[in-house]
Amino acid sequence: MELSSDRLLNNRRQRARSTRPAAAASRFRIGGKKEEAERQRKLDLIRTPVLSCYRIAVISLKGGVGKTTTTTALGSTLATERQDKILAIDANPDAGTLGRRVRRETGATIRDLVQAIPYLNSYMDIRRFTSQAPSGLEIIANDVDPAVSTTFNDEDYRRAIDVLGRQYPIILTDSGTGLLYSAMRGVLDLADQLIIISTPSVDGASSASTTLDWLSAHGYADLVQRSLTVISGVRETGKMIKVEDIVSHFETRCRAVVVVPFDEHLAAGAEVDLDMMRPKVREAYFNLAALVAEDFVRHQQAQGLWTSDGNPPPVAAPPMPGQAAPGQYGYPAPPAGPYGQVPQQPQQPYGQVPPQQPPHPGYPQQPPGPPAR
Repeated sequence: MELSSDRLLNNRRQRARSTRPAAAASRFRIGGKKEEAERQRKLDLIRTPVLSCYRIAVISLKGGVGKTTTTTALGSTLATERQDKILAIDANPDAGTLGRRVRRETGATIRDLVQAIPYLNSYMDIRRFTSQAPSGLEIIANDVDPAVSTTFNDEDYRRAIDVLGRQYPIILTDSGTGLLYSAMRGVLDLADQLIIISTPSVDGASSASTTLDWLSAHGYADLVQRSLTVISGVRETGKMIKVEDIVSHFETRCRAVVVVPFDEHLAAGAEVDLDMMRPKVREAYFNLAALVAEDFVRHQQAQGLWTSDGNPPPVAAPPMPGQAAPGQYGYPAPPAGPYGQVPQQPQQPYGQVPPQQPPHPGYPQQPPGPPAR
């Protein structure tokens, strides 16, 4: 019998899951006027236009520290607040669990997507391989059975990111627990932001620190310097561990540290629902999203997509019907062209649908639509 959320969770709140909140308003509020002004500043950061795919790698040497939870909660927060297309990929070489954090809409995996890359020409082609959370976050799952899981290597990852990066402005990668498996080279080489996960424990903090040591010694010192550390699952009643000392240690090694309190909803390991988190936990992930967003402008300036004075580039008009979006399918992209979809239209795909390709044997089939009238 399958160990599903419906079977294992008690008193699970039933709620509508069909709509996303309006782009003009955010559901999360905390504090008074001063706090709200600071929150608005962070929200403006989070909503910074992203003109070229920004890739976030979530890693840890140690398993069971909250890596997949952080990937899902951060991705859900970005999707909710940005009203944008946000994707999370399970790049774990073993049986990954990212697919358990949203209600699955397809049995397709990252391996299926890689095999179908020659046939992926639009957002809707890729959407067949993703499952979407109520927040709007989409995920591409991995095989959950280690007996049938096949190797997802460096070349596969790079090919997948090349295709997915044309449709999604922000991609999060939930990596495996090792640093030497094949796909990790691609994950690190392509990452714009690194998030290191630690627990409030001696072995968890030591593993996270060792991860930074290894990265610094193998050519990723710049990535480490601008990385973020998340200390996950901190119990407010815990007295054995000096969490403040762990925070101080990583503050000297990373750009910033975020402490995420323990949350029973997240600890259940089921689908992540932002509305069921404790307010302090929701706030922690909101702050993490703002810290990530602080790096958006640097990333785009490095690629010549953002003016050095900090002013946003001009926004070009959307493509005419029947034309490809700038930068896709061989069309040159203007230096300051828009990336992705218009925020007020989160479901509209980036670019137009090219001519249909013949079906691929491993390509998940869409259910037939209503007959033509």
